[in-house]
Amino acid sequence: MEKRCFKCQAIKPLSEFYKQSKMADGHFNKCKECFKQDVRKYRLENIESVRQYDIERGKRPERIKASIEITRIWRAADKRRQKAHNSVSYAIKTGRLVREPCCLCGNEKTVAHHEDYDKPLEVIWLCQACHKQRHKEVKAL
Repeated sequence: MEKRCFKCQAIKPLSEFYKQSKMADGHFNKCKECFKQDVRKYRLENIESVRQYDIERGKRPERIKASIEITRIWRAADKRRQKAHNSVSYAIKTGRLVREPCCLCGNEKTVAHHEDYDKPLEVIWLCQACHKQRHKEVKAL
């Protein structure tokens, strides 16, 4: 089955529309791409209220529980990651390692990225967005 997006007017398969039980065919009238564009636009236009909502949402008991479980899985998946993470934290605290701006975009707020967990103090400094992108690139290899 196919459906026309009321926003971009493209005819797409139903899999390209989010499900919505209240609609006659069980899917929204706006395709996923248009939906995502609207969400991004809203977020940019209302960034302060969205950030406040995100902070409050992160404090919910079910979110805290999920975060703890995700962290447990992350630690169990590769023990070297946690060791490297701890080594960097300690090196920053003792002054052996100094946080630098993002090497890609220059953003001052950065995290340490390891290309090799067996070399815990060999890091590149990336902002959160560039760090996420780097992991996508590595995963694609």
